[in-house]
Amino acid sequence: MGEMKESVDHVMHMMEELSKHQPETMRHFKAFMGSTLKEGVLDTKTKELVAVGTAITARCKYCIAIHVEKALKAGATKEEIFEVAVVAILMGGGPAMTYIVEVQKALDEFATNGVIK
Repeated sequence: MGEMKESVDHVMHMMEELSKHQPETMRHFKAFMGSTLKEGVLDTKTKELVAVGTAITARCKYCIAIHVEKALKAGATKEEIFEVAVVAILMGGGPAMTYIVEVQKALDEFATNGVIK
């Protein structure tokens, strides 16, 4: 298993564990997350691209892994993801730029696993 997939799995495991201890809170959080990312005025691909950019500026490796994979599954291209990354650098500066390493790792790993068509 690759590093980024492992990151995604760790977050999912943590959410399962939290659900055991805080079932109502996590149920509401998962519902909010699902409702926010489903297609609306913006399509799911666009929302996932926004999430990638936000993950970069938030400097969250786990969020980058999750949302790069979901963006690819929603039909985003590497070029779109890198363009979002540049906008994130504009907003987050040099520290955000260092997290493009995590974006590249996710793209490399998930492309290898057949996520990209």
